[in-house]
Amino acid sequence: QVQLVESGGGLVQAGGSLRLSCAASGRTFSTYAWFRQAPGKEREFVASISWIGSFIVYADSVKGRFTISRDNAKSTMYLQMNSLKPEDTAVYYCAASPFPNSVVLRAPSRYDYWGQGTQVTVSS
Repeated sequence: QVQLVESGGGLVQAGGSLRLSCAASGRTFSTYAWFRQAPGKEREFVASISWIGSFIVYADSVKGRFTISRDNAKSTMYLQMNSLKPEDTAVYYCAASPFPNSVVLRAPSRYDYWGQGTQVTVSS
């Protein structure tokens, strides 16, 4: 059984930081990713990482501010978010894909398992 459980969301002032965690159980997949979805918006790719080899992809909107990482021994993926902006406000989801990571593995339909989401709110 596969389960992804997210934590770490909250309310933060613009310019602040948060670290999200995604604890995984069950079988492992080739690629894990973070997505976000604001009210009335489509689900948006944020960052991804391969479970073996640490091939990493970032959305242009978060490059230089967010860092994706994972600890295989703890079966946990992280998203360190710095210099947060109000436009980062969204529900953040972790997801797992059977496909090898690449710069084009960004569509939500390519990911088979999803966490419950954690709310991130950035105030001005």
